[in-house]
Amino acid sequence: MSNLTTVKEFLLLGFSEIREFQISHGVFFLAFYFATLAGNLLIIKLIAFECHLHKPMYFFLLNLALADIGSVSVTIPKSMANSFFNTRLITYSECVSQVFFLIFFMATDLAFLTVMAYDRYVAICSPLHYETLMTKEFCIQMAAISWTGALFYATLHTFGTFATSFCSKVINQFFCEIPQLLKISCSDHYQIEVGILGFSGCLAFASFIFIISSYVQIFRAVMKIPSVRGRKKAFSTCIPHFLVVFLFILTTAFAYLKPISNSATDLDLAAAAIYSVVPPLMNPIIYSMRNKEIKIAIRKYFCFLKTAFCHI
Repeated sequence: MSNLTTVKEFLLLGFSEIREFQISHGVFFLAFYFATLAGNLLIIKLIAFECHLHKPMYFFLLNLALADIGSVSVTIPKSMANSFFNTRLITYSECVSQVFFLIFFMATDLAFLTVMAYDRYVAICSPLHYETLMTKEFCIQMAAISWTGALFYATLHTFGTFATSFCSKVINQFFCEIPQLLKISCSDHYQIEVGILGFSGCLAFASFIFIISSYVQIFRAVMKIPSVRGRKKAFSTCIPHFLVVFLFILTTAFAYLKPISNSATDLDLAAAAIYSVVPPLMNPIIYSMRNKEIKIAIRKYFCFLKTAFCHI
């Protein structure tokens, strides 16, 4: 792709020109990054080693945590490094990698959120068929399709974005974001990516409709459960996933559906920071707070750590 453009590197947007604020931004993102890693790695560890969490829902949650770690690792470390070393540079190859992996992990996120909605739909609306429908083989196939589909999807977007030449090397964002890259393209080839974005929007909309319709059926089924305890148990497994879906949709829509300004604004930076940082950070917190089985596993894990520490 590099032979299609004379741009060898890009200049990303910094959060501030003041050195003290640059350091503060780096430290702030560093704290968020480690908190996100810790939360998602804890979820992965619990699901991998706790036998009572070896269920389809938690298998998909493990994959979602992996995708969250990947997505937050694409943009935040580079932004932190630029803040600490007082630079705005990102090489052409690094920019290509950012676009590819960010789309890859975000598409994987959406795929697993869709699959998890189907899992909850089957569990609540067809509980007698759950074991026969959500088999181990089916879950592995769904995971493989999600990761493979996201890989193809990211490749398509990356090709569409960088199959053009660029008139400027200044990107009005703190990472390589597709809409900002299209703004500085100076050939008709950018229309390829515009078409891909349109197709992507249709796919995302179809996923959102499927998730929403699934939860409409789920809530209807839950309200028909005669016992209060049964309704509470059903809600405890569905509400965390619904909140995660809502957070993902809200932050992504806010970032990509708002009008793109000709110059950088605080709103553009805030929107990008929110959708790239907040969902991966909040997902393990939401599942930990609302899911009884996850809370039990966390208490068990920390009791184990406390006992091990006392015996040192």
